[in-house]
Formats: sequence, structure tokens, C-alpha cells
Amino acid sequence: MSYETILVEIEEGIATITLNRPDVLNALNDKVFNELEEAATKLAADEAVRVVIITGGEKVFAAGADISQMATSSAVEVATGGNPAQKAFINIENMPKPVIASISGFALGGGCELTLVADVRIAADNAQFGLPEIKLGIIPGAGGTQRLPRLIGIGRAKELIFSGAFIKADEALQIGLVNKVVPPDQLSAETQKMAKRFADQGAVALRLAKAAVNEGLRMDLEAGLEYEHKCFSLLFATEDQKEGMKAFMEKRPAKFQGK
Repeated sequence: MSYETILVEIEEGIATITLNRPDVLNALNDKVFNELEEAATKLAADEAVRVVIITGGEKVFAAGADISQMATSSAVEVATGGNPAQKAFINIENMPKPVIASISGFALGGGCELTLVADVRIAADNAQFGLPEIKLGIIPGAGGTQRLPRLIGIGRAKELIFSGAFIKADEALQIGLVNKVVPPDQLSAETQKMAKRFADQGAVALRLAKAAVNEGLRMDLEAGLEYEHKCFSLLFATEDQKEGMKAFMEKRPAKFQGK
């Protein structure tokens, strides 16, 4: 896969999407969003890909949206522009396989919102997070007002959104914004370790586990439990379920085939 603003690499079932605009701290613009949406679509359909990692590289994840692109936009242009950021992020969020955000340096504005669509977030201890849009006279527009409260709670989310303040990795860990914090020189290895742990599981079970969580959050508890049971039941029609339980009883590692 060849793109202008991102790099996509696939190795041993793990795809890595790297934001690739280092000269502007990986600022996000429509071109980035369109390429992210296209890459997510292709990786979602690639049966050889078991897990997807999104990163900005060693120095910065993404320092926010490209303000130069937005500064001259009118309300009509924004309202009718199709919202490529939300389209891309929804596409990533709905991928039928685990997505890990690997975060070093700044993850601000749209960059922070991009981390929110991942299933799991691992941060280097030099990472900083924030939604500073309020300081520009606007609000987060790529899902931040909706996903952040669902992840860390309404009060903490409002505090970050209303103040535009930045928080460091240790605080992000404390409030549940990230799953793990590691030294910068260990970030890549720890991300790969987690990705491999996910990739070693049955692909169908992973897909339905993600669907059960994501779809269930959109339902009331009773409907969510019913949806979970449907997913649970469907897995008993898979070869992976037979192999997983047989391997357990035979006290050996399972060899899942994603079927």
C-alpha cells in the first residue's frame, strides 16, 4: 500500500499504520483522513491481518489538526464538507480486528481523538494528551466530545474539553485514558508484544468480542446481554472453538485458523 501522508507495513499478521508528516508534527488534514479511511478499509478486508497498530513514530503521535486548512473555512463549508475526520475514525473504530494506538510525544486535538478510536492505547512516558480546541474558539469535532466521556467519565472529560489543558502520560494512565505507560525506548517492543498476544487468539472470537463490546455500549444492558449471547452462540459453529477447547483439554497451545 502506497500513500503520501501515512506508511503501511504488514509483518506476521500485524499491520502498522504510521502517520508520516514529520515536518508538521504529523498534523492531520483531509488528505491524512482520506488515506487513513482507505487504509483501514483495505486492512479490515485483509484476512492475513490480525491486528492493526497506529503510531506517529518515535517523536510525536500527532499534534492536532492542520489549522492552516481550517482557519479560512466558513460554517457552510464545514457543515457540508463531509467530515472526513469522523468518517476515517469511524472506519478505524469499526474494524473487525483489534486496533492499538502506540503513542509517543504529543497526541493533541485530532491526534488525541485518533487515539480514542483504538481499542487499546500504550503510551511512552513522554506522551502528552489534550483537546485544546476550546482555545481556538471551537470544540473537538472528530468524536472527542463523545468518545472521551465514554472512556474516562463525564466529569474528567468535561474538565479536559472545557480547559484545553494538556495532561502527561502518568495522569492519562490514572484516569484510564491509556492502558499502559512505558519508557520511550520500550514503546515499540511493548506494542508489538501486545499485538502478538492479540494476534495469537482466534480471529473470529476477536471479531465478535470487539463487536459485543462496541455494539453493547450503544444498547441498554438487557439488549447488550442478548447481543453478547448471540455472539457467544455463533462461536460454537467455528473450527476455532473446537480447536480451542480440544487444546485446553489436551493441555497444549491452541492452533487457531480463523475459521
